[in-house]
Amino acid sequence: MNNIFKQAGAIFLAAALCGCAAGEKKCPLKLGIEVLAENPSILKGKKVGLITNHTALDRKMKLSEEIIRGLPGVEVAALYGPEHGIRGGKTGFVGDGRDEKAGTKVFSLHGNLRSPTKEMLEGVDVLVFDMQDIGVRSYTFVSTMKNSMKEAAKHRIPFIVLDRPNPLGGELVDGPVLDMNFESFIGAGPVAYVHGMTVGELALFFNGELQMGCDLTVVPMEGWKRSMRWQDTGLEWTPTSPHVPEPDTPLFYAATSMLGELPLVSIGVGYTLPFKVVGAPWIDAGKITGRLNSKNLPGVYFQPFHFTPFYRYYKDEFCKGFRIVVSDEKSFRPVATGYHIIETLLDMYPDEFDTGKLSRYHESMFNQANGTDRILNMFRRKIPAADIIKSYGDEVAAFKEKRGKYLLYE
Repeated sequence: MNNIFKQAGAIFLAAALCGCAAGEKKCPLKLGIEVLAENPSILKGKKVGLITNHTALDRKMKLSEEIIRGLPGVEVAALYGPEHGIRGGKTGFVGDGRDEKAGTKVFSLHGNLRSPTKEMLEGVDVLVFDMQDIGVRSYTFVSTMKNSMKEAAKHRIPFIVLDRPNPLGGELVDGPVLDMNFESFIGAGPVAYVHGMTVGELALFFNGELQMGCDLTVVPMEGWKRSMRWQDTGLEWTPTSPHVPEPDTPLFYAATSMLGELPLVSIGVGYTLPFKVVGAPWIDAGKITGRLNSKNLPGVYFQPFHFTPFYRYYKDEFCKGFRIVVSDEKSFRPVATGYHIIETLLDMYPDEFDTGKLSRYHESMFNQANGTDRILNMFRRKIPAADIIKSYGDEVAAFKEKRGKYLLYE
């Protein structure tokens, strides 16, 4: 299993690229776990370490963990959980534990450790990764995958990724490409902020571009196309984390999550519309929506909106601002829109929205999310958002060309 073109990986690649049978009108989507369940030979006789969480479900809402436990000659020897825990819903650091039903040891990869140790891998023949990502670089599930791949390579343990859809599709690429000097747990590698890749494709990209040397196999989906957004898959959405409750939330996360690293406004985290609204007590809702709508940004409208956060920034304070309404997903550019929002806040409220007041921590987090300090420096020099967006055009084009050899789907 040196790469996807060898041994079992080649079988699965062929299945994914063949797609529907001749004359078939509709090709039902099969997830990586479902393809594996039909072709389980690569796990036969193996003790599996499963890196997973509550989002790893098949079309019948059955957990991958249960499916793999039911495969003949396969033992789940250990479980590894990402941010929010193996069952989801948790915030902050997550501790180790045991699976309540099977008694299997559960190791946290979002506690004091972010990578599996030698001791955590004892008795494991193969590592399997299966969880639903949201298609945005700063989401930590992909970092957990990359860290685990690195340790798998170090300890010569084969690594299998069971692929799942990118809810933003495979065509939208937006935002700066990460400078590896800003690599972090919210920035795993040199990809655009919205990268348009599945977790399987990202695994191949990291393994190849970063020369990780991981014995990697990807089990691709069948029937998924790059043009498909989540609503096209026919799958039920399971909230990937407490603040990504709905299938369209990732699109808004891509627009406002970097803004959320600046503790100057609320982005709806702590309200019922996380990432979909922006507000603060000192904003004039009518004026800011008028200014933003006058920009005629593609695929988006800004609605005056008022809300009171239940927790986090401006808790129990009446906030005025706007709701982001996406009118055309195909033309909407979330990261570019986010930068126009930041520019507008800086221009209209220079005293309240003052990036010079940021703590070193929040400045660092904003730069890590952007994957560079260039964006913040350009805003501080009052460079227009349109010019900031143009500044990373060449690097995005280069990334799109580089990622081409790792793409598994048309």
